[in-house]
Amino acid sequence: MEVLKVNNLKKYYGNNTNITKALNNISFTVSNNEFLAIMGASGSGKTTLLNTISTIDSVTSGNIIINRVDITNLKEEELSNFRKKNLGFVFQDFNLLDTLTIKENIALSLIINKEDKNKIDNLVLDISKKLGISDILNKYPYEVSGGQKQRCASARALINNPKLILADEPTGALDSRNARILLETFKEMNEELNATILMVTHDAFSASFANRILFIKDGKIFNEIIKGNKSRREFYDEIIDVLTLLGGDIN
Repeated sequence: MEVLKVNNLKKYYGNNTNITKALNNISFTVSNNEFLAIMGASGSGKTTLLNTISTIDSVTSGNIIINRVDITNLKEEELSNFRKKNLGFVFQDFNLLDTLTIKENIALSLIINKEDKNKIDNLVLDISKKLGISDILNKYPYEVSGGQKQRCASARALINNPKLILADEPTGALDSRNARILLETFKEMNEELNATILMVTHDAFSASFANRILFIKDGKIFNEIIKGNKSRREFYDEIIDVLTLLGGDIN
């Protein structure tokens, strides 16, 4: 089953005398329970692509279909409601609020939507158990480790059982240890909790945790590789080979 279908997507900036083709006729699909990474150098269009899928930015033409809904045809209020019910987000700096407990951070979207308290408590307890943070729910972000903060952010992204989780350079502000913890959490979410993840990254190590990688160059899909039965080390080496063809301008 397709969770996401991107069809002939174009995003142009500027006017007739000076047009920048940020996305130039991109098409691909993401299946249920897939972990897809999008790679490309700065200016390649990967962040613009994520912004259009996440409903932050509009498209010039083409279609983005998530959970069988063409979001390019939705109005702003409809987009807001769709985003709440279907999309989960993991941010680079995690955006946890230090004035709220771990439990309250995880449940924030449910609290804002005035969900039933018992329902909230049950959902938070269930997802926190699955991610191994049920023992810190009453602590505040500044009282827990970096890895626990990452799992809190992941739990928040999963709390509504979204159809698609979007992550934009999620390891960009992390040291190597915490980056690995987050990526292993993503892998766990994908394999054990059946989360469908789309991650934008410039980092080959991060991308090697995915099942499939799309490489973007100058607003177009340049190449695609699939992990299959390869080890993560073998997949990493294959990623490096493609990056070399791209010009070696990605870490």
